[in-house]
Amino acid sequence: MFQKVHIYLTLLCTGIITIIMIITSCSYLYVSEKSLYKNQMDSFQNDMNTISTNLEQQSVISMEWLSKMESQGNYTFFLLDNGIPFLYNALDSSNEKELLLEECLADYYQSILIDVDPSSSLSPYASYHTEAEFFSPSMKKKYFYSVLILGRSSSRLQVIVLSSLDALEKQIMHQRSFFILIDLITIFVLAVFSWIFTGALLKPIIENQKKQVQFVASASHELRTPLAVILSCAECCQETDSKKQAGFLQTIIHEGLRMRTLIDDMLTLSSSDNQQFSIDPKPADMDTLIVNSYEAFQPLAKEHDLTLSVSLPENAIPSCICDKERISQVLSILLHNAISYTPAFGKIILSLAYEKERFYLSVSDNGVGISDEEKKKIFDRFHRVEKARNTKGHFGLGLSIANEIVKSHHGKLTVKDSPEGGALFTVELPKK
Repeated sequence: MFQKVHIYLTLLCTGIITIIMIITSCSYLYVSEKSLYKNQMDSFQNDMNTISTNLEQQSVISMEWLSKMESQGNYTFFLLDNGIPFLYNALDSSNEKELLLEECLADYYQSILIDVDPSSSLSPYASYHTEAEFFSPSMKKKYFYSVLILGRSSSRLQVIVLSSLDALEKQIMHQRSFFILIDLITIFVLAVFSWIFTGALLKPIIENQKKQVQFVASASHELRTPLAVILSCAECCQETDSKKQAGFLQTIIHEGLRMRTLIDDMLTLSSSDNQQFSIDPKPADMDTLIVNSYEAFQPLAKEHDLTLSVSLPENAIPSCICDKERISQVLSILLHNAISYTPAFGKIILSLAYEKERFYLSVSDNGVGISDEEKKKIFDRFHRVEKARNTKGHFGLGLSIANEIVKSHHGKLTVKDSPEGGALFTVELPKK
């Protein structure tokens, strides 16, 4: 499922950005090509103005001058005297050029705005000219053309100048190809980036879904064991006499309490996941809280032949704005774990420190310790070190709950090796 979502998100991100990029590229190309055509036409019109001025000043148009102008501007000249081609065109006449001239004149007569009567007379050496663009079907090319009409006494001289747009078309095609190449490379880079980016976005969701599946499986496993014991004892109660039923009923009560504890822990974690984890922050004396936790677990430590000691700051420390009941719950979890996993005649130290407006509550022992690999998983739900898997009363949720409580106070819960060789858990809390 997540693989399909990953693909769809990648296609969506890439597609949206690609559409925007293509629209931007096409808009730029449209404006750029219009500008290129306009600049080319402006240049062509300037040349035609120059040529028209030169023709007005010349009484005789020589073939040498025409050839020179054609070679300099890459132009093609057609000269007509009252519609009759000059000898200049007849020297280099071909069917293609004749057809090109006919097409140009047809476009000119169709689009001209000023109807000039061939029989009308122009002032000697006066002229006017018109420029336009047309497409030649026979040559399959675009041209700029200019029709210059000059008065020569009683005759009318027409000069048709054609300029091929091949160079401009090649420049435009080169520009389009360049943009297509850039767009393709960009699309590929965007696809790779989108794949990585959406993968990074989905990673927490995938991990959370895996944790939920693991959580349900672990919870089912933990609930199945006491439930099986309860059902087994219930069946035995039906088949045994009343004297033996008391032992089975006691077991049922014990396992029922274990199930209730597990369900309460699961509900606590569920509230944390749903951002409904309630805390009641009030000023609390941390040294008093530490002493209360010490006195509460001192009997249990003696029962396990363990030495529990407490270390407090010598100087007075300020109050901490926190939920003291929740912080006491964290200390209870840490002390209960320390007592459970420390062998007989071991030592457990409960300490408090205050530095730079932060409180440090620590529980250290000289027990079996925790490996570096286990430290990475110690706060995962239903995770227990291998040696403690068969220890009843531990479901692997205590440290997860403690970690969530500390996070809700904007603090940190860390674990490292203690100097005595066991584990050192430290709760870091801000003053407010």
